[in-house]
Amino acid sequence: MLDAVERLERRWPQLSGVEFAVEEVPPPGAELWSDEPVPLGRVVQAGPGEPARIVVYRRPLEVRAPVRADLGLLVHDIVVEQVADLLGLDPEIIDPE
Repeated sequence: MLDAVERLERRWPQLSGVEFAVEEVPPPGAELWSDEPVPLGRVVQAGPGEPARIVVYRRPLEVRAPVRADLGLLVHDIVVEQVADLLGLDPEIIDPE
């Protein structure tokens, strides 16, 4: 994931202060801030003395992509969606492929 983050930061310098994290599962009540019944990722906006964070949730991603080859593609899509949300852009602008 570090390689992908470095590529994103080169293309989008405003991501240089953003933390990227992987958590096992979403916290209780997470369905309140997501369109999904079980969120796969989340943007945590920066706060006083805290950087913005992009979080992906390992267990829900593994459940959605039981075939290991599909997991990397799903993680990529979720990170692109979260970066787009953080920057206020369409995901197609972040990753036009």
